Amino acid sequence: MLDFLSEKAAALCGGSHLKRREFLQIGALSALGLSLPQYLAAKEAGAVLPGHDEKACILIFNLGGPSHVDLWDMKPDAPSEVRGPFKPIATNAPEIQISEVLPQHAKIANHFSIVRSCHHDGAAVHDAGWQMMQTGRRFTGGVQTPHMGAVVSHLLGKKGDLPPFVVLPELMGRGGGNLPNGQAGGFLGKSHDPFALMADPSRPNFKVPDLLPPDLIGAVRLERRKKMREIVEGAVREFEASEDARLMDANFQSAFRLMTSEQARAAFDLSKEPDSVRDRYGRNRFGQCCLLARRLVENGVRFVTVNTFLTVFGETTWDIHGSKPFTSIDGMKNVVCPLYDQAYSALIEDLHQRGLLKNTMVAALSEFGRTPKVNPAGGRDHWPQCFSALFAGGGVQGGRVIGKSDPIGGFPVERPVMPGDLVATIFQSLGLNSEAFLPGPSGRPFPLVDLGRQPIRELFS
Repeated sequence: MLDFLSEKAAALCGGSHLKRREFLQIGALSALGLSLPQYLAAKEAGAVLPGHDEKACILIFNLGGPSHVDLWDMKPDAPSEVRGPFKPIATNAPEIQISEVLPQHAKIANHFSIVRSCHHDGAAVHDAGWQMMQTGRRFTGGVQTPHMGAVVSHLLGKKGDLPPFVVLPELMGRGGGNLPNGQAGGFLGKSHDPFALMADPSRPNFKVPDLLPPDLIGAVRLERRKKMREIVEGAVREFEASEDARLMDANFQSAFRLMTSEQARAAFDLSKEPDSVRDRYGRNRFGQCCLLARRLVENGVRFVTVNTFLTVFGETTWDIHGSKPFTSIDGMKNVVCPLYDQAYSALIEDLHQRGLLKNTMVAALSEFGRTPKVNPAGGRDHWPQCFSALFAGGGVQGGRVIGKSDPIGGFPVERPVMPGDLVATIFQSLGLNSEAFLPGPSGRPFPLVDLGRQPIRELFS
């Protein structure tokens, strides 16, 4: 493990040296991300590994908690109250069988691998799981750990005019526990919060919106920005040279450049896609968000999170408790699975055909699984004790199954994996050293992932 607290100096470009402790202090002073010298220091000190710059990640967050026993870890020999109504089918990867309700997954299983032994010890409530699975930790002691994308933003910065971290279509809503959802910059600061689309890209009248997170500016600044945009549309350079621009804070200037950037607008413009491609992904919110995620990483965004749903209340989701206001197993079969199956398989195929999959990890995570036994309402309830995750691209060898659950899918029995291991796996794919440290609250060193948690190396070898 790298010792960032030692006094041993790390060599930098040009022959200068930086001590590990100095690296941490420098990182703690930056509220807006690393400058170039700081970035070079981080790279040389070991936080950023060689070959990272072409890497990206699309995190599909399956809000609601899919039933692993009904989808990716089926138990056909278990009693009927465990195995459920669906049958397993073969895939194009001999090692993998999945549910009959995911036929398009079966055609591309050679590109993804399944980890069937995920678990965590957090509360069985949605937002607690959201925190743990997107940050690798539970929020304790008032410390909000940053989302993986915020860490990427802090360590790697952006490429071109596009933000390094984007959430589609918008941030998660409430999950019932009144807890933060984990989709923020946390102690790294609001400058590393994601840019959220705040629109449904499947709507016929969808237009590329202004990309400034509304909580970064007050009503006065918002009105000023609108007036300025009317004045400077098509004349960004002149605006940036104006006195008004110089008076703006760094965040606002950066956001305005993004809002008026032709590169950014082109990346977000789905009208540039052929109808056949848009149809392949599905003309629904999730499908078009997956297509947009592909466009964004293709244009330089480093980390995109796609929320399959926005809340577990008031819409059909993976949250299959069986009775209203939640989803039934039939609702999952007839509504959720078809749109998810179509969009996920389209995304993997599209990335592969464009040569992007080798450098773009697609991670499909959720806050937990579902109870092994069907409940009296004909659904399944929250179950963080065992669930599955899917990984494709970004160096992952497809067609594999990692870990194993017991005969009813209740607990891992081989290769148990916790949220920190999943986060470390994504960081490894992105070229970040999971054994490095961040400048934490009050400048104290904060491990990138919990000590003892490691990448799932079997996915890559």
